[in-house]
Amino acid sequence: MFSKTIIFSALVALVVSTSPSANPTPQVPVVSQDFDLAPDGSYKFNFESADGIKQEQHGAPKVVDKDVVVEVVAGSASYTDLEGGKHEISYVADENGYQPIGADIPVAPKIPPMIARALQYIADHPHPEEKQ
Repeated sequence: MFSKTIIFSALVALVVSTSPSANPTPQVPVVSQDFDLAPDGSYKFNFESADGIKQEQHGAPKVVDKDVVVEVVAGSASYTDLEGGKHEISYVADENGYQPIGADIPVAPKIPPMIARALQYIADHPHPEEKQ
């Protein structure tokens, strides 16, 4: 009898813990959306949601070499975080790779002056080749 009570309690706890949330995350409607595709392979699209998320992008094929064609893509995306801060990133992707630009992209710290001097000293005084 005791084991049946334990099993029943475990089943009740499982059902209660998997019940739908009282406050499900609301779906955010799309305010505007556009997509154009041209016969030459170029395209452009953009969308904006009701919570302020925006994205736009355009791309077109580019002949880099005689037999090499790459897609050149450029665009941007932006959103507002829960604290009200605006975040935006712009980017280009082409034969040189993905190149993002934005204030939220981390950058390497500046090289300390002592390290910079040491690196310059090493560059100015190369190690002589050892003779065999």
